[in-house]
Amino acid sequence: MTGAQQNGSARTAPEGLTLRAWEDGDDLRLLEVFGDPVDVQQHQDRAMLAASSDTPWRRCIVAEVDSVPVGAAVVYASSLHPQRLWLYVETAASERGRGIGSALLDALRRIVTAAHAAGEVTTTALKSRYGLAPEDTRTVAEGEELPELDLESHAERAAQAEATGGFLAARGFTRIQRSRRVAVAARSVALPTLRTDQTPEGVSLEESSTGSVELTRAVAAFYNGVHEWDPAEMSLGQAQQMLLGPDTGAAGAVVLRDRPGADGGAIRAFAVSYTAERQEDPADVLLGWDPELEDTEAKQAVADLLALLVVQHPVQIEVDDSMTALAPIVDGLLTAGYAQVLADASVVATA
Repeated sequence: MTGAQQNGSARTAPEGLTLRAWEDGDDLRLLEVFGDPVDVQQHQDRAMLAASSDTPWRRCIVAEVDSVPVGAAVVYASSLHPQRLWLYVETAASERGRGIGSALLDALRRIVTAAHAAGEVTTTALKSRYGLAPEDTRTVAEGEELPELDLESHAERAAQAEATGGFLAARGFTRIQRSRRVAVAARSVALPTLRTDQTPEGVSLEESSTGSVELTRAVAAFYNGVHEWDPAEMSLGQAQQMLLGPDTGAAGAVVLRDRPGADGGAIRAFAVSYTAERQEDPADVLLGWDPELEDTEAKQAVADLLALLVVQHPVQIEVDDSMTALAPIVDGLLTAGYAQVLADASVVATA
């Protein structure tokens, strides 16, 4: 949710405000009043705005003032996370604080209540997210710099995040998670000992096909294991469709084992790359681990694999606070100046 209102108090909707269903071409019309996305997250959130449908269930509405689009909102159901419905609301910067976001949210809540009564959705609970202002750029060791962030609008974005958070809190939303996208510098983590004939106690790093059933099981188990805060029911098919299949952009994968797979070594941690070719920007990587590992073992496996990933080039990873094996490692790298927050979001939900 972005800029729905400047504070948590109720506002009277402006005269001439009307709400209607999403129509073809609204994405371009709204882009003219919204402007370009401020970050990757807002770009992804705006992609939720689309025509209403029943499969999957989605309702999207547009706010107009004197027939000019000034805002939009969407709510939709996810089979992967059935406990809550996703919500996104955005109003044009020039129209914020006039009650338009309130009108959109109230209208969607009425739609959800009616849909629940009709058996179209299984819940009326909502969840949303809003971006926080990025942290300052950090310089890492050996003169290497992670990509600089555009901080010209830092104060404005911080104020916007505070206003949006206040608005949602006043409407019954409470924080359930923090999610960050973090760039980790090259050569920032101590390398583990690799398994060889001379060092049989070392870890084993192997390439894996993104179509591997073993990897797919590991990805699904990890995803479900770190989403207790928003219970997930990811199947093997969904893991392939959403995280590993050709349409996801998955370009390759590696797995870390305590001994080679041929000798019965199980996957302790894995990394899936979504960057096909070497670029200046940090490669986009999904980093996960076996949720059945003890906490100490999981942290060691994650640290070992991360070290191997950044041995030559930086990577960017997503880390939720619920990722207890990864979050402390990332926090340490941030404190030491070996990592940088690229995007920071607060996830909030109703009861």
